[in-house]
Amino acid sequence: MDPQHGIGRPRLPAPRSRYGPISRWVSRLCGHAAGQQGLTLVELLIIMAVIATLATIGLLFYGDVTEQARVARAVADITTVGGEIDTFEMMNERLPNDLAEIGRAAFRDPWGNLYVYGTFALIPPGHRRKDHNLVPLNSSYDLYSKGRDGASHPPLTATASRDDIVRANDGNFVGLASRY
Repeated sequence: MDPQHGIGRPRLPAPRSRYGPISRWVSRLCGHAAGQQGLTLVELLIIMAVIATLATIGLLFYGDVTEQARVARAVADITTVGGEIDTFEMMNERLPNDLAEIGRAAFRDPWGNLYVYGTFALIPPGHRRKDHNLVPLNSSYDLYSKGRDGASHPPLTATASRDDIVRANDGNFVGLASRY
């Protein structure tokens, strides 16, 4: 049979790699011969670097998503507790002295810290939560989470207060202090 004219035995396909599609992709990328099998050390290092980069990006994304979920849960908790405080006030014609009066004494935020509540009858004016203009956030009581760092100061402009989840405008805003 004449090999120059394509007559004769048909050409057999290259043997399949036992390492799967990634090996074939890397082999093509690196210009290996069709029959060569296996990966060199450099190719393995390249694959490991790509996987490590993708894993790092995934972990960063996962961290952001879990933090957003914690903030959303704290917002929902504060909204719920605020409603319970308002109900208590309507039923008893006074605000509760602490969260224990509404059955929330040991209620913790998503970061494991206790929620902070204080009625203005018990909080001196200098210790009330304040916005960037140093105006109190609420007119009757404060309710907030200390956020991820577990630290807080009365003005929202303080570094320790930027991650707090606050109730402001008498419940019309509940969210991150940095967004208020």
